[in-house]
Amino acid sequence: MAEGLGNAYDAKAFDEKMQEVMGGGETSEYFTDWNETFESFDQMQLHENLLRGIYAYGFEKPSAIQQKGIVPFGKGLDVIQQAQSGTGKTATFCAGILQNLDYSLVECQALVLAPTRELAQQIEKVMRALGDYLNVKCHACVGGTSVREDTRILQGGVHVVVGTPGRVYDMLRRRALRADSIKMFVLDEADEMLSRGFKDQIYDIFQLLPPKIQVGVFSATLPPEALEITRKFMNKPVRILVKRDELTLEGIKQFYVNVEREDWKLDTLCDLYETLAITQSVIFANTRRKVDWLTDKMRERDHTVSATHGDMDQNTRDVIMREFRSGSSRVLITTDLLARGIDVQQVSLVINYDLPNNPENYLHRIGRSGRFGRKGVAINFVTNDDERLLQDIQRFYNTVIEELPSNIADLI
Repeated sequence: MAEGLGNAYDAKAFDEKMQEVMGGGETSEYFTDWNETFESFDQMQLHENLLRGIYAYGFEKPSAIQQKGIVPFGKGLDVIQQAQSGTGKTATFCAGILQNLDYSLVECQALVLAPTRELAQQIEKVMRALGDYLNVKCHACVGGTSVREDTRILQGGVHVVVGTPGRVYDMLRRRALRADSIKMFVLDEADEMLSRGFKDQIYDIFQLLPPKIQVGVFSATLPPEALEITRKFMNKPVRILVKRDELTLEGIKQFYVNVEREDWKLDTLCDLYETLAITQSVIFANTRRKVDWLTDKMRERDHTVSATHGDMDQNTRDVIMREFRSGSSRVLITTDLLARGIDVQQVSLVINYDLPNNPENYLHRIGRSGRFGRKGVAINFVTNDDERLLQDIQRFYNTVIEELPSNIADLI
């Protein structure tokens, strides 16, 4: 099972872990109590033009995390939220930031860090869309793009910068990104950033920001290092822990196919594609090598597929993702690295060619296809060696994954 708090979404577990980090003592003094829940966006007293952006984006009703999280962040409170991908957390902090900006001041007032370029660009898109009627100026500072172009845009003035730690730190150090007016700092997927070794860079960035700053930490799990950040940088944060039964496995039909042996998976996959009329689908494999192998094999059998993984250069990945988002490519084969950055509304099917080694990644993968009540189907290939892993996933999410029925074509 996964370590950390991935398998316990409750305040008691959080408190126990926090006490460890704090070296004992009562944790309540470190947190602000916040129990208000808003069942509609209209109740949240948001700017009228922010509401217009929220509704234009296609949100009708706030998700569980949005009901609890938008208002405290919008009121300037520090917030720590534990929530998986697919729960609407990006829109939670984007709405909170957009509520707080002074639009007459075209200087960077909010800085958002994300672990991957794809996720940073996804956040930038959501920020721009929700802030469309507010004329928000937002820029993504990520590796693999021109430093000169970044500098030019930043000097021209932006309200919000979203970026990866390396490029953001570089821009701050060069003074191309000026920190004087930054009043909000958000770490998205904090667990992922820490596991990728960005801890020192996050601390370095924090040292360059003004002392009185509002901090938001958003994380699928809360390992001790993430709690360490809350202790060092946050001022009595509001805690919002989304219980597992509120996460968006709802609306996703989950099935498994017992393929018995690894080398039977390919035939099973090709049979599925011949049976089903699928608009778009994502296939996850556990290694880059497997992605390349599977892509070649599918193409040999005349299936049109795209593939993307961390070994490819950034421009290639961008082109492939653009093709997939536009619908000109219908099948994407990828690894967990990009699971958190793929947000394609029309994906109706996710296939786990390999079950994820870590149960937490299961939701990052299949949470795509059922976003905000959209229906989706997930099919898991299970060899005899994988049965324990399948049980772990079902226990972890308190869910039932059923055997794939013969009438699957009627369900998609």
